[in-house]
Amino acid sequence: MPTSPADQDAIVIGGGFYGSVIAVYLARQRGLRHIALIEREPALLSRASYNNQARVHNGYHYPRSFTTAYRSRVNLPRFVRQWPEAVKQDFTKLYAIARQNSKVTARQFERFCREIGARLQPATPTLRALFEPHLIEDVFMVEEYAFDATRLAGWAERELQACGVRIRYETQATAIFRGANGTLQVTTETSRGVRESLSCRYLFNCTYSGLNQFQGDFSRTRTGLKQEIAEIALVRMPSTLQGLGITVMDGPFFSLMPFPSRGLHSLSHVRYTPHLHWDDAPGIDPYRKLEEYAHESRVDRMLRDVARYMPGMLEATPVDSLFEVKTVLVKNEGDDGRPILFEQHHELPGCYSVLGGKIDNIYDALDKLDEQEIA
Repeated sequence: MPTSPADQDAIVIGGGFYGSVIAVYLARQRGLRHIALIEREPALLSRASYNNQARVHNGYHYPRSFTTAYRSRVNLPRFVRQWPEAVKQDFTKLYAIARQNSKVTARQFERFCREIGARLQPATPTLRALFEPHLIEDVFMVEEYAFDATRLAGWAERELQACGVRIRYETQATAIFRGANGTLQVTTETSRGVRESLSCRYLFNCTYSGLNQFQGDFSRTRTGLKQEIAEIALVRMPSTLQGLGITVMDGPFFSLMPFPSRGLHSLSHVRYTPHLHWDDAPGIDPYRKLEEYAHESRVDRMLRDVARYMPGMLEATPVDSLFEVKTVLVKNEGDDGRPILFEQHHELPGCYSVLGGKIDNIYDALDKLDEQEIA
């Protein structure tokens, strides 16, 4: 355990939801007084924490990964209690099971929901009538919510300030080294080119797609990562579908969720949302690949396919698209699971890498932190 004096008790790299919550946790629950948060953007929660479907999972989405589903089921009530002002609940959420190409049947889906303790009930005839019956086997009403990333960012900024965490905006951590007597050295560079070296006793790498993009003594995570450029389309729903969230599963289908920060709906399609993917490796900067990629939207193809299952979506209006790098664990590509990655780098005592696949996984990360000797 690091024992010598350092500039900071802890440095958190990455001001997304995970990095912000972990910094607050270190101050509130572990009593660390000197904490720095390094964020390359000019605002918190402005990258992957914002550019996603804004879904607070309740397990329904993962019938092929019981552990992921069950953890979401357990974590959702905690998330709602802790951030009620950021959770949107005033909509009806539907899960529909496709007749063809689905990896689960309606009966299997019902049994799965009973196993994880997730509520569901048959959709009303009016709601069922929104779907093409020859393509949809069954439709269920469930309990699933959306979150407003801008409200979570406001919470994070207030809490970090109250905890005395120093936020370094528009600053990138470029290298991590072993310091003297067990400390860690972090090299940073601002958007204006100002370089600095900071020392700390504990370091938390919460950079999501940038987990392995450091020079110095930092080695890549032991767990293999896959990167993907993903498009989340933002659409204005027709009046007949307002107040709904809709997922057709389980396979090459789609999901529509309220996107509270814009007052629109996000549209994700299993076939068209992924644009480009590659195996993560040091030196392949995901942010640069995203910047250089031609952001040509596939929303028209998404909507055409969605309208096959829900003819009312022919009246939906495309408004915008969010392009972001999505990072997943290679080992979970087959079962669609989304566990957290929590690795301690043994060659760098006090250094941890943390990756969350879903926002409600934050409690799994905090549970892991509770097990660590941090003081």
